[in-house]
Amino acid sequence: MEPAVYGCGDNKINSNTVMFRLKTLTILGSKAELASLPEGKLLINTVNAHSFNTAKKDQLFADALINGDVLIPDGVSIVKACKWIKAKSQPKERIAGWDLFFFEMNKLEKKGGTVMFMGSSQKVLDLIVKRAAVDYPHLKVVTYSPPYKPEFSDEDNKAIIDAINAANPDLLWIGMTAPKQEKWTYSHWNELNIHCHVGTIGAVFDFFAGTVERAPIWWQEHGLEWLYRLMKEPKRMWRRYIIGNSLFLWNMVKE
Repeated sequence: MEPAVYGCGDNKINSNTVMFRLKTLTILGSKAELASLPEGKLLINTVNAHSFNTAKKDQLFADALINGDVLIPDGVSIVKACKWIKAKSQPKERIAGWDLFFFEMNKLEKKGGTVMFMGSSQKVLDLIVKRAAVDYPHLKVVTYSPPYKPEFSDEDNKAIIDAINAANPDLLWIGMTAPKQEKWTYSHWNELNIHCHVGTIGAVFDFFAGTVERAPIWWQEHGLEWLYRLMKEPKRMWRRYIIGNSLFLWNMVKE
């Protein structure tokens, strides 16, 4: 795997020339590599089969994934496809959003600091604060629940940015579901006057709050977390996994 180039903005690609291809993406290789990420302002996104399919049709989302600082393979399908198509990056394992969350939270807990959760409902955020007080007693937790709407107004965006900058966190989580969270963070990156790692991990908010149950360990270890979610929520997930996985395979054939 070629070394990643870190620093959002340093390796920008003209959006008019972008072709979103798995074969050329720079993807982190293993969970162990999380420990070698540089300190400072760093944008960390995830990619899985669903987000890959979405990015093929959404230029801003594609730009956000390509031009972020770190991209982690949140899906066994991504890991296997990289090997199949002989991609530039050859990740050794899946790195779930939860793995990133667990690593970063434990790292900050050791030295203490402020973690901010931006996104989701106030109910979910209150549950996060309650659990964090037990699991991470040395962390100060700040939250912000943005308006629930398809698109934010200029006033909404300013309020979110001001809240983040005022908190000046040592770790920032953005949770508004993909692709909204990635596009928002990428579009407003230069307005965020912060010094920390930023992760876009929408589903993890619900997992940590306990409002959504994550698949048992056996399903995770065998790359079947997607099937567990499909079985638990068939009406909501069938299109994403039945049609989406087929589309991802077709996209790989075209690579």
